[in-house]
Amino acid sequence: MLRSGSDIVIATRNAGKVKEFAPLFMEKGMTVKSLLDFGDMPDIVEDGQTFAENARIKARTIALRLGIPVVADDSGLCVDKLDGEPGVFSARYAGEHASDEQNNSKLLERLSRLGTPPLAYGDAGGAGAPASLSGARFVCAICLADGEGRPIVEVEADCPGGIIAEPRGANGFGYDPLFYLPEFGQTMAELDIEQKNKISHRGQAIRKLWQALDA
Repeated sequence: MLRSGSDIVIATRNAGKVKEFAPLFMEKGMTVKSLLDFGDMPDIVEDGQTFAENARIKARTIALRLGIPVVADDSGLCVDKLDGEPGVFSARYAGEHASDEQNNSKLLERLSRLGTPPLAYGDAGGAGAPASLSGARFVCAICLADGEGRPIVEVEADCPGGIIAEPRGANGFGYDPLFYLPEFGQTMAELDIEQKNKISHRGQAIRKLWQALDA
């Protein structure tokens, strides 16, 4: 279904995701296309209660429209002190068409309302490590659907870290500038694309996809 030398359609209009997906599929000799490469694509109603449900909805919708296999992901941030918020609402946390900056501002505002003191990372974060406002994890669910919209492979992965009070780094997108990785002493937005794909929720999920297909 996925073979070297072929194109693969990713059901997203998010240019940041496309940038991360492209080298991951290039490792298998495939070229990524997204909804940005097609005209008149339907709007996708992401009304699932979980990342997996939304990934399935996206893959099915676009596979049925194009009549070819499609990969879709749904991913987001789950913050411990906010009981898993923003979760499946990560991309629209501050509103339906909110920018990354608006979503990040709302996240920090919600955490500030709790009034709980930040926690030191201690030895794990190294000297000068910023304080953590809360533990958190990025989650990515991926669904590969066939040309009739039937799920063939579904996988999920996560990446643990913490939320800091000031954004750091110019790489990545979304909540990356606030998502701190103590083992690296950097935020996700301070990693280059190669480093990020090695450890991120999205990179791990794609590798699980390869393993499932190989099996």
